[in-house]
Amino acid sequence: MRLHICAVGRLRKGPERDLISDYITRFDRAGRALSLGPCLEHELDERKAVSMREQARGLERVIPDGAVVVAMDERGDNLDSRGFARLLETTRDSGAGEMAFLIGGADGLEPELRDAAHRRLSFGVMVWPHMLVRVMLAEQIYRAATILSGSPYHRD
Repeated sequence: MRLHICAVGRLRKGPERDLISDYITRFDRAGRALSLGPCLEHELDERKAVSMREQARGLERVIPDGAVVVAMDERGDNLDSRGFARLLETTRDSGAGEMAFLIGGADGLEPELRDAAHRRLSFGVMVWPHMLVRVMLAEQIYRAATILSGSPYHRD
């Protein structure tokens, strides 16, 4: 099952870009044996899509047909890392070929797009900068692969 991080905003060179690239590279290696991956990034230039409506339309264009869509939203479900790993596992095992994670811009996701998602997930009740959410999501995707493979990376 291919994973897609569909996000508003373009990351330039810097620590966030380096971390995301590292975690995605690690995931692509670890996930291969689990029928997970690769993880692809789709960035929407927020200078070209200023309103939430324009951002939603741009995100909709990059969501693969038939993908299970997960909206990252502060009002979503809180899962621990094992629960997130189970989500990837059960989605893969249900026959899904694509899973897309949506990350909105500074104002979040347009409500209509958020509500149309199959699932909403949150990294807690605190509000996080959307660029950091991308880093945290990439790390959790990698961590999920290590949990599913039995790697010692994750410790309870």
